[in-house]
Amino acid sequence: MGSVRKASAWLGLVEDNDERYYDDEYTEDADTGTHQAWVTDPRVQVASEKAVDAGRRIATVTPDSFRDARGIGELFREGVPVIVNLTGMDPADAKRVVDFAAGLTFGLRGSIERVATRVFLLTPAHTRVITGEAAGRPADGFFNQS
Repeated sequence: MGSVRKASAWLGLVEDNDERYYDDEYTEDADTGTHQAWVTDPRVQVASEKAVDAGRRIATVTPDSFRDARGIGELFREGVPVIVNLTGMDPADAKRVVDFAAGLTFGLRGSIERVATRVFLLTPAHTRVITGEAAGRPADGFFNQS
């Protein structure tokens, strides 16, 4: 299979009929319970149950309108850090959601931080965010020529 054909098959533009990459003995076992269907809104994604047991969950929410703000509030009240992606929303509704999130974090003693353009991280009071700054790194730049 040529590289252009492989790339097209990988992108799903053509049917991949190269059988050498597939294992004929692979079978899905429905009884193992390893494949779970989403039970929540597909716009809300929460980490696996193992992460829940360890207390390490982060939710990602992409609301369509201000009506979806309730789901953000419910997750945050449970102590789950929430990443809110407002890139697909109308600017007026996005402002309302940010105002709601700011009030929510203030009321529950959490914090709100802008991660990217129209993407915000809501962290509960007991959560610590570690930045990419290295401890003890000189503040004057990457290469210290002195």
